[in-house]
Amino acid sequence: MTIKNTTSGYGWAAIALHWLMALGIFFLFGLGLYMVELTYYDPWYRGSLDLHKSIGMVLLLVWFARLVWRWMNTSPAPVGTPVEQKAAHWVHVILYLMMIALFVTGYLISTADGRAISVFGLIDVPAIGYAFENQEDIAGTIHWGLAWTLIGLVGLHAAAAVKHQFIDKDNTLARMVRPQDES
Repeated sequence: MTIKNTTSGYGWAAIALHWLMALGIFFLFGLGLYMVELTYYDPWYRGSLDLHKSIGMVLLLVWFARLVWRWMNTSPAPVGTPVEQKAAHWVHVILYLMMIALFVTGYLISTADGRAISVFGLIDVPAIGYAFENQEDIAGTIHWGLAWTLIGLVGLHAAAAVKHQFIDKDNTLARMVRPQDES
């Protein structure tokens, strides 16, 4: 069982972190769409907000673990043309930056009133409180735009992986599904 990455593919740790992030992002996006339709008096109004915040904070830890794992491991040899390789690099950089921007804006929305974020009732992430005028509204608008942009970029990312796997037949998608033997 290959835990670490090799030059021919990703190991189980990178694969698990990738798909955990993907599931978390799609779940939070769907929950966010649901939440904005709720009214203050809806029975799930507080519960959905608390769940969204808690999963968001856990996903921040997964994001950080993924970044550390990426820095500490070999990267599989890139596939595609030099232009595709450069595009893939920059798309990954943008994805990571958008995710951290979503975490920051979510934190700013959640702590604008000075209250900590309770993570599943187990720990509290302290609030910095009021940082700037209209913090909750401004951060909320940015958070909304980033979420939609991230989902669009993830769609392009998935489409590129499918194109590489089935049209170019270069094993790109297979490398992110199961570890590859060292070639």
